[in-house]
Amino acid sequence: MNHLFEFLEQYTDYIILGTLALMSFIMLWMVIERVIFFSQVKVEQYDTIHELEIDLTRNLTTISTIGSNAPYVGLLGTVIGILLTFYTMGQSGGDIDAASIMVNLSLALKATAVGILVAIPSMVFYNGLNRKVDVNKLKWFAFNEKQQRV
Repeated sequence: MNHLFEFLEQYTDYIILGTLALMSFIMLWMVIERVIFFSQVKVEQYDTIHELEIDLTRNLTTISTIGSNAPYVGLLGTVIGILLTFYTMGQSGGDIDAASIMVNLSLALKATAVGILVAIPSMVFYNGLNRKVDVNKLKWFAFNEKQQRV
């Protein structure tokens, strides 16, 4: 059990913050891809709304999933940090340094803050891109209505 706590103490920040950094990178990559796609999409080229919707919504689920789960990844880091703080307190044998405990607890909370920092832009981008999906679908319907009148 001692080895587990030593491992967690050494690598929790790298694992949690690394995971959040990877999630952030993937989210940004997909957002950039979607922005480029939306700037070039020609709704008139699609025969059915279903084909258009498949192309318009590609990668949006991943962006939403990252936004929804990043706070939980951060919270996991915080819980592990608090667990390590209590473990250290227990190992101290009653010689508890309040300042050291407060520092450890405040450092544990940084994981939650980073998780929220990843989640907020993810959800903002997701909502903005969803609006673009709706606008492009309406453009497709408007184009097809005009075609039927002619």
